[in-house]
Amino acid sequence: MADEIKTIGVLTSGGDAPGMNAAIRAVVRKAIANGVKVKGIKKGYQGLLNEEIVDLEKKDVSDIIQRGGTILGTARCSEFRTEEGQQLGAEICKKHGIDGIVVIGGDGSYRGAQALSKHGINTIGLPGTIDLDIACTDYTIGFDTAINTAMDAIDKVRDTSSSHERCSIIEVMGRNAGYIALWCGVANGAEDILLPERYDYDEQGIINNIINNRKRGKKHHIIINAEGIGHSTSMARRIEAATGIETRATILGYMQRGGNPTCKDRFFASIMGAYAADILCEGKTNRVVAFSGGDFTDFDIDEALAMKKDISEYQYDVSKALSM
Repeated sequence: MADEIKTIGVLTSGGDAPGMNAAIRAVVRKAIANGVKVKGIKKGYQGLLNEEIVDLEKKDVSDIIQRGGTILGTARCSEFRTEEGQQLGAEICKKHGIDGIVVIGGDGSYRGAQALSKHGINTIGLPGTIDLDIACTDYTIGFDTAINTAMDAIDKVRDTSSSHERCSIIEVMGRNAGYIALWCGVANGAEDILLPERYDYDEQGIINNIINNRKRGKKHHIIINAEGIGHSTSMARRIEAATGIETRATILGYMQRGGNPTCKDRFFASIMGAYAADILCEGKTNRVVAFSGGDFTDFDIDEALAMKKDISEYQYDVSKALSM
């Protein structure tokens, strides 16, 4: 093992997610336990191209498992989308003696890992995104913390919405995926849940629902709107004009990415990080670590990126039935 893989790197890329630090810690400590050196690459692929590379020892990842964000920093890097940037990244890895890299991020980060693998650098991807939009895995690092953060905020908005007998549109993150909206919509007992995968843009149907609920004595109306639909503020103006009911938009935004990770995010990120270090040390490359079918496993990156993911039809039907 040591003859093939002597030093590995670890980086976080794309949007930060709670639990990334737990994954970094696990990669570092498991690799060192396997007799392999570890280098931290700061600021994602941009930091790789800038050669912002540091040695990491066990003590360097002490007291980070409970912290949100990422101690390595993260950034988006347009240069790394080019063949020249990818070739340069691989050359820098070889210059610093890095035989393989663990990349913690979303599908865009996986494409970078895929490119490094083609240029001779062993790569393993870890699903680090609050959006839960990676098809090969039932869990992504940060999702559990994000939905709990959003759920708590929505509960608070409901209190004031009820006090003022308002309609509240609460926009949650998720890019073009509606998983945060779906989970929070069910968990917060929302009256309407708008998902990019299912929304038919029938705003009149929402207006009718608000009016009918008010006639039945409902004192508030909560609409969970996914980021992929957006335009919550203008939607609120139209609904207020149509119903005569005071309507406010609340965009939760980046608060969903921050904060101390939940126990689930710490545990799953730790197991995934250790798993990534192990298979990288075994000489595997171009793989993605996943939680699928109730256990931790790995997929070929090409296969993982080709997979499609959609909202469960049953879960969506239940969300509609419970909101009535």
